[in-house]
Amino acid sequence: MTTDRASRPYDIVIYGATGYTGRLVAEYLNTHYGQSGPKWAMAGRSAAKLAEIRDLIGAPADTPLIVADIADPASIKALAESTRSIVTTVGPYQLYSEPVVAACVEAGTDYADLCGEPVWMRQMIDKYDAAAKASGARICFSCGFDSIPFDLGVLMLQKEAVARFGAPAPRVKGRVRDTKGGVSGGTAASLKATLAAIAKEPALGQIMASPFGLTPGFEGPAQPAGDVPTYDEALGSWEAPFVMAVINVKNVHRTNQLLGFPFGKDFVYDEMILTGPGDQGKAVADYIAVTPMIGNPDDPLPGEGPTKEVRDNGSYDLLFRGEMPDGRSIHYGVKGRYDPGYGSTSRMLTETGLGLVESDVGGGVGTPGAFLGEALVKRLRDHAEISFEVEN
Repeated sequence: MTTDRASRPYDIVIYGATGYTGRLVAEYLNTHYGQSGPKWAMAGRSAAKLAEIRDLIGAPADTPLIVADIADPASIKALAESTRSIVTTVGPYQLYSEPVVAACVEAGTDYADLCGEPVWMRQMIDKYDAAAKASGARICFSCGFDSIPFDLGVLMLQKEAVARFGAPAPRVKGRVRDTKGGVSGGTAASLKATLAAIAKEPALGQIMASPFGLTPGFEGPAQPAGDVPTYDEALGSWEAPFVMAVINVKNVHRTNQLLGFPFGKDFVYDEMILTGPGDQGKAVADYIAVTPMIGNPDDPLPGEGPTKEVRDNGSYDLLFRGEMPDGRSIHYGVKGRYDPGYGSTSRMLTETGLGLVESDVGGGVGTPGAFLGEALVKRLRDHAEISFEVEN
């Protein structure tokens, strides 16, 4: 059953507001938009913990608090029917979020999360895309550092390529020039849950391995593996494998598919980390290639993450290089203030949730780039201290 979205009590609800990242989302909503902006509420399993977080972030005493738990389907149904948009930070998503997705699809409610779990995302596409199109619900995964800056970076580069060259770049390189920040326990737990799911059902490994794992019905050309250090003559730098590429590359190809292939059906894309020239650049690339970034025994536990000082002093700098068949090229940069995984991610998730509320695009299971595109770029420039700029 769908109810009139415009008449619902809330524009946006943060589900999981008592968790590490959920608290950051609530804090950003409160400090950036206050009570004169969108109508928002905090949701979670414990009323006492919600009240504690409300007070901790300095939100007004009358900030609505909603008790909801996936163990109580009626509470999740009521939650979805009370708001136009839900942003959820409750992961691993493959363990805790299908009931929320299902309730949002049923109610025609928009949904945004921070999912970096491609196997589960593909299962949700196959299971709910048609129903979401029918109800008008926009189900939007990967609304944080994975994969918004990459998804939108490619989108904006291709817009410039078409304006400058009259056609999209058939080859785009996504390159991480610099990142400063920390890892949370939630990220590590998501990786472990994905590996456990594949161990139980090995066929799911094909989704994880394929760059086109999120584009059902479409298999594009061979893509660079990006799994060994290489030297890029055009950029004058060694480059190393990037741990988030396995998620981001899939989302970029899905955006291309959902938008009707504006990048072309022959589009080739990969992501790596630039480590610099010479012997030192090679040594750093070799080290990164054999050193797991997440999935270690000493990873933080779920609910833990970097300190405020680390978040505030963090940043990231991404380069997108588009290469044309005739040798011409274009560089596009995306740079963010705050640490990528949490300080900036909490802003990206919030702005995506709010952007969905204001959008009139049709429903389905999609990506930030396909649902919101340049409208989200504008929101992130205006509110989240993320820059998107042509560099040459």
